[in-house]
Amino acid sequence: MGNAQQRAIRSYRARLNARGLARFEVLGRDADRELIRALARRLAEDGPDASKLRAAVKETIAGGPSKKGGIVAALRRSPLVGADLDLARPREAGRKVEI
Repeated sequence: MGNAQQRAIRSYRARLNARGLARFEVLGRDADRELIRALARRLAEDGPDASKLRAAVKETIAGGPSKKGGIVAALRRSPLVGADLDLARPREAGRKVEI
C-alpha cells in the first residue's frame, strides 16, 4: 500500500474511533451477512431503539432474564435443612483483661 492510502486508512479509523465506533471482522454464514450488517448499523445509531435492540439481543444470547431467588433455592437444598441445631450460646461476663 502506498503512503497516501495508509494515511487515508489511519484517518478513516481515527474518525470512526472519535465517533465511538470500531471496525472488526465477524465469521458467519453468508446468508446472515446482510442481517449482521443491518444489526450493526442499527446498534451504531445509539438511540433509544438501539438500546432496546441491544437489550433484546443480550437477553436472547444470555438465554432469557436472570432467575430470581437463586440464593434462597440453594439454601433450601442445603443438607442442614431440617437439622435440629442448637444455636444458643452461654452469656457469660467474659474474662478480665488489663489494658
